Amino acid sequence: MIRSMTGFGSASAELDGARCTVEVRSVNNRFYKSSMRLPSQLDTLEPDIDAAVMRRLSRGSVTIAVRWTEVASRSVARINVAALEAYIHQLSGAGLHGLGKDLRVADLLPLPGVIVDDRAEAVAEAARPLVMRLVEQACDALLEMRRREGEALRALLAGFGDQVESRLAEVRVRAPEVTAGYQDRLRQRLSTALKDLGVTVGDADLVREVAIFAERSDIAEEVARLSGHVAQFRSVIDASNPQPAGRTLDFLAQEMLREANTIASKSGDVEISRRVVEIKTAIDRIKEQAQNAE
Repeated sequence: MIRSMTGFGSASAELDGARCTVEVRSVNNRFYKSSMRLPSQLDTLEPDIDAAVMRRLSRGSVTIAVRWTEVASRSVARINVAALEAYIHQLSGAGLHGLGKDLRVADLLPLPGVIVDDRAEAVAEAARPLVMRLVEQACDALLEMRRREGEALRALLAGFGDQVESRLAEVRVRAPEVTAGYQDRLRQRLSTALKDLGVTVGDADLVREVAIFAERSDIAEEVARLSGHVAQFRSVIDASNPQPAGRTLDFLAQEMLREANTIASKSGDVEISRRVVEIKTAIDRIKEQAQNAE
């Protein structure tokens, strides 16, 4: 199955007056890579959320954002008065007697231990079932978007495969004609060169030279291998294939390009060279689009 690596999904719900929203978005990446933004109350859920998303997405750079909004009366943190007084005492002892004049209480609130959220662990445990359900729903929506874009990508890849296949068929037809044409040209050149000497071209000599040329320029094996790669390419992009296709397509494109380059180097025929250029162009497009597939 072809799925795009680009997608977005979100889900939200309420729990006891608090509202939770989960957003999951992904873009291209060779491997799975995630980043997460969580409110402080839900920090302990990060490993579980990441594991849940990783089970659903095998490839891509994934950003997960969770928002948790409570009513003001429930979301107020506690001020640790003892810690605040201890800081004031230390500052007074250091000579800062006029606290109201030289230092504001607001300046002390960010100090470690002054603000305490005793509810964080309880909130996280209470919210866990809801958050994990919303993560699954957001992944469902993202995968549906990936699937739709993947259908368009599959049609595009199939078109490039058609180009490779049609040009390869033309190369297969042209290859025997190249050897026959070389034999005719060789016979004519030798006949012209030896005419003044009264010597005729021997069939055995001609056959030997043609055989050497045919062996040196034989591309039947490369054509067969490239044809096999195209057949495998068809099976990979088939809609019934349940496996992620991106990495396989990338590997196949490299192997197809290798065979096309060998065909180009072994055959000196202009017509075959033109077809190979078109084949390589289509393979490059396959390789390019494979970067977008999961």
